Amino acid sequence: MLGSPQGFSNRAVDVCFDVTLAAALRSRVLSRLGVDLPGSADLGALRTIYRAWCARVPFDNLRKMIALSTGDSRPLPAMDATDFFKSWLRDGCGGTCWPTSNALFELVTSLGFVARRVAGSMRDCGVVNHGSVKVAIDGQDWLIDSSMLTNAPLPLGAEPFANGDRVFGVEIDPGVATPVIWFDVPPHADYYPCRILLDPVDGSLCDEMYSRSHTSSPFNSHLYARRNYPGRMEVLRGPMRFTKTSVGVEERMLTPDEVCTALHDEIGISDALIAEWVNTGGLRATFAPREGLPPPPLTAVRPSQRNA
Repeated sequence: MLGSPQGFSNRAVDVCFDVTLAAALRSRVLSRLGVDLPGSADLGALRTIYRAWCARVPFDNLRKMIALSTGDSRPLPAMDATDFFKSWLRDGCGGTCWPTSNALFELVTSLGFVARRVAGSMRDCGVVNHGSVKVAIDGQDWLIDSSMLTNAPLPLGAEPFANGDRVFGVEIDPGVATPVIWFDVPPHADYYPCRILLDPVDGSLCDEMYSRSHTSSPFNSHLYARRNYPGRMEVLRGPMRFTKTSVGVEERMLTPDEVCTALHDEIGISDALIAEWVNTGGLRATFAPREGLPPPPLTAVRPSQRNA
């Protein structure tokens, strides 16, 4: 394990992971993803599965907003992979980083990949606030992140990396001790950093971090949803819709009806879940002013721009 930011101890981790995903449910998940059961856990299979995930499993906070609307401290939904996948199959919803990374971890592990949970810091602020997954293949680590949705597994090693994609751009600074992944997603004006801090972590830490987000998270009070399409990224952030293509980013303020339509048509959420989200106050909250001060501007510079 690398370091102990935010007061976490270097406690033992569950290196021999227990997989709870039932074979019948896994079969349904693979069918919805549009992929076959891989014959071997190799890089080609990982690329196929992760690309399908990025195209069909959104990053969204609808179920979390619904759960928080009750005002109690019951466990947040979707951290259990079975619950996550059943909800996705029924309603097309995903989740935020902790439940989506856990579900992706359980899926690839059930398929024979040697995977491990890792934790990082979005915005590279030194605070653990992000969950992700690494997969080891032939001595090489690959990051498959369920929030960044980079379409292809990212190689982690001693060398810098840039994919040159004008829509789903990624750069990796290997760093001295821990790598920083820079990814390009609106409404950020430039690439956004995430440093991997803890490797590996156990499932209980992920549960703990998700539980902590009851009281502090950018995904608690306003809508956020993202889904990838070929050559196009769709992002809903509050009432704003961002459509990113190779020619740039188009942004537009949506009406309440248009938000619901975009959730269904672009993100793939069921009418039933959208109605529940609306009825529990999610749509109203999405149009409310954001409280608190915005974070300070980023001062770090991504690798390709440092000598530009």
